[in-house]
Amino acid sequence: MQMETLVKRTATEGYEVETVPVPVPIQDEVLIKVTKVAICGSDINLYKWNDVAQVIASLPFTPGHEATGTVVATGPGVKKLVVGDRIAVENHFFCGNCFQCKISRGDICSNLNQYGHGKGTVHGGCSQFSIVQEKYCYKLKHHISDVDAVLLEPMGVAHNAIETLSVKDESVLVIGCGPVGLLAIACAKALGATKVFAADILDERLELARIMGADETFNSSIGGTEFVKQKIMQLTGGDGIGRICEASGCAAMLNGCFSYLRKGGWVTIVGLPKQPLHVENVLQDIVFKSITLHSVHGRRIFHTWEKCEELVAQSQVQPHLVVTHDIAMSKYDAAFSALLSGKACKIVMDPQA
Repeated sequence: MQMETLVKRTATEGYEVETVPVPVPIQDEVLIKVTKVAICGSDINLYKWNDVAQVIASLPFTPGHEATGTVVATGPGVKKLVVGDRIAVENHFFCGNCFQCKISRGDICSNLNQYGHGKGTVHGGCSQFSIVQEKYCYKLKHHISDVDAVLLEPMGVAHNAIETLSVKDESVLVIGCGPVGLLAIACAKALGATKVFAADILDERLELARIMGADETFNSSIGGTEFVKQKIMQLTGGDGIGRICEASGCAAMLNGCFSYLRKGGWVTIVGLPKQPLHVENVLQDIVFKSITLHSVHGRRIFHTWEKCEELVAQSQVQPHLVVTHDIAMSKYDAAFSALLSGKACKIVMDPQA
């Protein structure tokens, strides 16, 4: 039996479509028929094969770290999953043996590999069938759609950030309204935030932010941090905001957010800034405010998955609302062109089409 898969074998931009034999699962592996695979903003690095990609991935590999599908075959060592189970892939491949894994923190495993990035496995979700070890499979418990199922991965990052912030009965500012920021808005509302504010430089993203539940939105291209600070201080009577989820990855916005953080406030960093963290007034904005600063990397395994699926099943969060493109994997070039153009928000592909 043959299948089509995207593969990067050479250090060049783009991928090639190859027809290869469907792999056979061994030991604790399962073979999944991939029903949906989503493209993350970080996949731009792999597509272009830039300096970042060369650090986080190794040739050859099949891309696609956000994937969902149905189990169609199991290896002899598989204990819980059976043919017909619907699963989503936990793409952070934890080792299970390091200090972090032994204290149930596989999300920050010291020897972390990642599905769809090579480095130990060529498999990824941009393929009609894929091999995944059972321990990295989250078995779906509810009848949610394939699109919502594949988005549990990025939603999990957002949920982890918002849960870490303890937002119940708090006002929250989400900076950056890409897919994770948008999902953070919805998660904040679902977890009991009283007000959710959102900042971004694109009006289209701010429109989506309102759809996802934002009460107020600010276009930070108008005046950057100072404009956002002015709006926040007006809305909070000069106290500042109690909870900030930084999802833009813009160093200037991260650096400036401490100036309008309320005393005793919390910040969680989700975005990936490429420049140093620099706070101008360290005493006034950090030390004397007695702040709490967190960062998150992925999801708490598998706590976050369960919580996210429950919210989706109860229609408290609707991840599919952030999808702007749902297309056949055979049109992957068009998908990446849309992502590179900045016109797309979340792109989902069907490997079977």
